[in-house]
Amino acid sequence: MRSTPFSGPGGPGPRSHRRAPALVAALLLAVAGLLGLTRVAGSASADTTDYTQSVSQPTASQAKITFTPTSPAAYVITHYTVNGANQQNVQMANSGGTWTYTVSSLTNGAVLSYSFTYEKNGPQYDTPWFTYTVGSGTTPPTSPPTSPPTSPPAANCTNQSDTPDFGPNVHVFDPSMGNAAIQSQLDAQFNQMKDTQTAQFSENRVADLFKPGTYNVEDNVGFYTSVAGLGQNPDDVTINGDVTVDAFNASDAGNATQNFWRSAENLAINPSSGTDRWAVAQAAPFRRIDVHGGLALYPASYGWASGGYVADTKVSGQAASVSQQQWYTRDSTYGSWAGGVWNMVFSGVNGAPATTFPNPPETTLATTPVSRDVPYLYIDGSGKYRVFLPSLRTNASGPSWASGSTPGSSLPMSQFYVVKAGDTAATINNALAQGCNLFVTPGVYHLSQTLNVTRADTVVLGIGYPTFVPDNGVNAMQVADVDGVRLKGLLFDAGTTNSQALLTVGPSGSSASHASDPTTIQDVFFRIGGEKAGKATNSLIVNSNNAIIDHIWAWRADHGNSGTVGWTTNTADNGLTVNGNNVLATGLFVEHYQKYEVVWNGQGGKTIFFQNEMPYDPPNQAAWVNPSGQNGYAAYKVGSNVTTHEAWGLGSYCYFNVNSSVNSYHAFEAPTTSGVKFHDLLTVSLGGVGTITHVINDTGAVTASNTTPTNVVSYP
Repeated sequence: MRSTPFSGPGGPGPRSHRRAPALVAALLLAVAGLLGLTRVAGSASADTTDYTQSVSQPTASQAKITFTPTSPAAYVITHYTVNGANQQNVQMANSGGTWTYTVSSLTNGAVLSYSFTYEKNGPQYDTPWFTYTVGSGTTPPTSPPTSPPTSPPAANCTNQSDTPDFGPNVHVFDPSMGNAAIQSQLDAQFNQMKDTQTAQFSENRVADLFKPGTYNVEDNVGFYTSVAGLGQNPDDVTINGDVTVDAFNASDAGNATQNFWRSAENLAINPSSGTDRWAVAQAAPFRRIDVHGGLALYPASYGWASGGYVADTKVSGQAASVSQQQWYTRDSTYGSWAGGVWNMVFSGVNGAPATTFPNPPETTLATTPVSRDVPYLYIDGSGKYRVFLPSLRTNASGPSWASGSTPGSSLPMSQFYVVKAGDTAATINNALAQGCNLFVTPGVYHLSQTLNVTRADTVVLGIGYPTFVPDNGVNAMQVADVDGVRLKGLLFDAGTTNSQALLTVGPSGSSASHASDPTTIQDVFFRIGGEKAGKATNSLIVNSNNAIIDHIWAWRADHGNSGTVGWTTNTADNGLTVNGNNVLATGLFVEHYQKYEVVWNGQGGKTIFFQNEMPYDPPNQAAWVNPSGQNGYAAYKVGSNVTTHEAWGLGSYCYFNVNSSVNSYHAFEAPTTSGVKFHDLLTVSLGGVGTITHVINDTGAVTASNTTPTNVVSYP
């Protein structure tokens, strides 16, 4: 929930205090501490001529904050955060009119944000926020712009290259290497990454990048593998063959429901048999692909697959889902579409079927309200690497490149710090503090401190499923409430000490509008348990307004390595919490969290496609009762104060296999008001293991015992 600064009677402004100064300071500290306020009650903005301030470092791990008012002050309070987390509010010590406080236990590259509240002749005043990077030796200016504690001054990204070394886990192919040599390398890595039993929770990570040209190869795509072309447009790289995902292993028994964590992007395919196969489950995007033929989204065995995502793609032939349980396609073109099991959703897709939910279960929006395609790596005409940044689109339909090149701009690779083996949270934060964007190569990165993205328009681009693991209970990443941050292609894997949140976008109380340049969170995935006994109270919290959440999978693991999964083992309350206004989610997959899987408190929110499974493992009903006393928790809860919200194409399924007598009262919960609207939503009890009594609020029948959907076409 947002905490809102408040003021005394009569609105904001100075107010006289009749209490003793020390008591006033103590009360202010108590209020600020309890509410986490950036400003305390009854304060006015300070005049920059009223004071000077500075930071020095007595030792490498300490920062001494100094504040000197031009007239005597009865008290001075400093408010500070380190790397954006856990604001502290402390009274400074006075010595001859100069007030000081020393922050300890700092690491090189940490970002200290701080401000002051001070007394002057009765009233109290607040300064703007300042920032200081530990180890920089730079004293902050005395007259900064008035801004929240989010953006250190932009610096130059230095000593980077336009032709960087991406490390051993990135394979760059060139047609001159020869098809046989390339095929041999593709086959070798696939054999290492294909097996569902051994590779699903391994720490192997790989990216295969194809320089512009034509290749006659068969590329089978295993776990934690990204395949991408390095042209500026999809048809700059052509695969005469296939880019394939199937139920490859005998142990899969033809079932593709665990084909997670793999991707294909920015190339053209001439399928060997006329149809390419991409039979995947969650976290397996298929983006910016020109398929000269058909696209099969189901395994060759016709076994089950459990949902996926296509965007910015053209399929000249038929796209067929067949045994896919649910699917979402955005801003694409299909020659035609065939199939529908429970929940097929399209927005901005030429050739999509008409809305016929629930029979067949197709939901189609003619356009996507707001979208911005993903940043991607390419090679320019001089052989240098660049990252292309597609422009924002409104009411889009069809691929962004349908009429030629995707509109947008690009950045040279010299403005990116390449994260690879050996990098730590300190080195990554130091690069961010220098003004660098991040290009994160395949690997598993343990974080001893929070990664802080504080500069507007920062790009954090991952390939090959780079994985951030927070250690010792830190939050993995925090993004400031600034314009235009782009996060793409990251996996956050909870550590064994509980983190409060894995990714937070904007601090609590964020209020700025970012409508013209929103933050985008794309192909960003969260995992609690599975490889390790991870714990995180929240996976993703979005406080910034206008953010676009474009394809996430937040997963509290229901299976994994021994000892990593269980009701009291891999604990996690909420998958996604949205507090910002006018946030859009396109392609939202959230599963198995122990309380509300999605909580949407912001006004004006929109969701296009939601796929959910409730937690499998409540041990009994008493362990799973919501605060209202109802059985279970809704999978998707819209806050009681929300007056405008709209969602299309939502499914929630139960499978209470630890105790089949467990029940959830409903899957969707929302205030009943004309501005809160739901379209085409359903519940399913998988194999009749447990029940959901209603679909939304008190509407919709109890789930059937034969895996038949219970549908609601519109609500209210």
